[in-house]
Amino acid sequence: MAKLSIKGLIESALSFGRTLDSDYPPLQQFFVVMEHCLKHGLKVRKSFLSYNKTIWGPLELVEKLYPEAEEIGASVRDLPGLKTPLGRARAWLRLALMQKKMADYLRCLIIQRDLLSEFYEYHALMMEEEGAVIVGLLVGLNVIDANLCVKGEDLDSQVGVIDFSMYLKNEEDIGNKERNVQIAAILDQKNYVEELNRQLNSTVSSLHSRVDSLEKSNTKLIEELAIAKNNIIKLQEENHQLRSENKLILMKTQQHLEVTKVDVEAELQTYKHSRQGLDDMYNEARRQLRDESQLRQDVENELAVQVSMKHEIELAMKLLEKDIHEKQDTLIGLRQQLEEVKAINIEMYQKLQGSEDGLKEKNEIIARLEEKTNKITAAMRQLEQRLQQAEKAQMEAEDEDKKYLQECQSKSDSLQKQISQKEKQLLQLETDLKIEKEWRQTLQEDLQKEKDALSHLRNETQQIITLKKEFLNLQDENQQLKKIYHEQEQALQELGNKLSESKLKIEDIKEANKALQGLVWLKDKEATHCKLCEKEFSLSKRKPPIPEPPIPEPPPGVEFKKSSMYRCSLGKKGKNNRREKNNGSYLLIKTLKRLTG
Repeated sequence: MAKLSIKGLIESALSFGRTLDSDYPPLQQFFVVMEHCLKHGLKVRKSFLSYNKTIWGPLELVEKLYPEAEEIGASVRDLPGLKTPLGRARAWLRLALMQKKMADYLRCLIIQRDLLSEFYEYHALMMEEEGAVIVGLLVGLNVIDANLCVKGEDLDSQVGVIDFSMYLKNEEDIGNKERNVQIAAILDQKNYVEELNRQLNSTVSSLHSRVDSLEKSNTKLIEELAIAKNNIIKLQEENHQLRSENKLILMKTQQHLEVTKVDVEAELQTYKHSRQGLDDMYNEARRQLRDESQLRQDVENELAVQVSMKHEIELAMKLLEKDIHEKQDTLIGLRQQLEEVKAINIEMYQKLQGSEDGLKEKNEIIARLEEKTNKITAAMRQLEQRLQQAEKAQMEAEDEDKKYLQECQSKSDSLQKQISQKEKQLLQLETDLKIEKEWRQTLQEDLQKEKDALSHLRNETQQIITLKKEFLNLQDENQQLKKIYHEQEQALQELGNKLSESKLKIEDIKEANKALQGLVWLKDKEATHCKLCEKEFSLSKRKPPIPEPPIPEPPPGVEFKKSSMYRCSLGKKGKNNRREKNNGSYLLIKTLKRLTG
């Protein structure tokens, strides 16, 4: 019937040749058939007052699955004349047809079988393959232009009855097959063109997004190239300056060497006799040079160790950055989970367990990094101690040089050769000292860099501590929400118990009323004997003058038997005998007292 109604609507709309109104009979029958298709296999939802079986529930899911359907849902809810969910569903179908997106909306529903299983049985039409076939046929309705007035119609009270007479074939319909074939071909071509249009629009949007991303990356690369060019220019200028300085230093050294060569050639001829003392001095200088070379090697080894430690620190920093990014991602996930705690508490438990495992691993990594920082600080202290020792050794060497110069000045002119050689040695030592000072400066710069790195690491550890505190606060909030959830569950259980007790009380009242049916008070003149002991009323056995609460009169057509409603009761120690109703009325009064008291 859905296939026939869709085909008949398309053929009649094309022959009609203009926009369709709500009074058009094939359009009305189409809505009736679609309503029956959506109602097929719906689950019945029981409530306290009535049964609920409407198609508005699954249609509301379309807003979550297809964001463009939010406008239809909002407009349907804002309509003033609709009071029932069935009327809202009928208005929704009409608005979807006017938007030409009914097939798209229902396709989103059919794909999500898990969500539909909450509303439909497993044998429902929307859960089987026939639903997908009907949705495919609905694509052809995009050809139709409909102009429906939803506000004025009474959609709540309409009766959906299928008129089968519209779908019976006539002789004229059989004669018009050729025309129908041509119309179907035109419709197929139009659908094909529309699908191509949609695909092209999607490809154009994807290409626009790619172009935007490429333009952004291109601008970033241009900026990086400009920065790199500026750095290259600066480095070239520094290189030129260093080369000019090197050339000046070489010129000065060559001039100084020429002067010293002339002096040495003149002095070698005069100071050959004092070679033995000079040899001793030369050996001492050699020993000093060996010691200083050993110190240099030690310093170079320490520098290599420091470089390796720097690499390790950089790797640790990268690991820390990765961990921080992961923590930020986990924090975002936890915030989203906290927003959805009221709806999904079970998923929160699982996610919290995963986050706790991740935090344990991260705490272990933090402990390792702290151990590495402690090791680095210990190595830095050792380096500082060695530098202090090297400075002390230099000071001692300078003191010895000064003493040696004083002794040389006190000597006679015969030791001028030794003085000149010592001056040469002093120049060498000064060059060595300059080199050592440069090494010291580089070491100090490295120490400052390492101190900066340590301060950066400390700041990061403080940030990690703050993140831990935030996570603990989130855990506390989660526990509070769990407590509230448990309290609400207990309150619901108590309400259920109270409702069950009230139902039991109502049933007791009904039973008491049933027991009272058919009973009526006798008149005082007629009540002469007690119906329990069959004795006459007297002074010791008497009846009260006014009966207890009156019983309502029987409905018309019902006769009560004049059975015994009076009985006598003996008093206890001075109490008067009294007349009571039977057990049914006594139970009714007792239950009423319980309910009111």
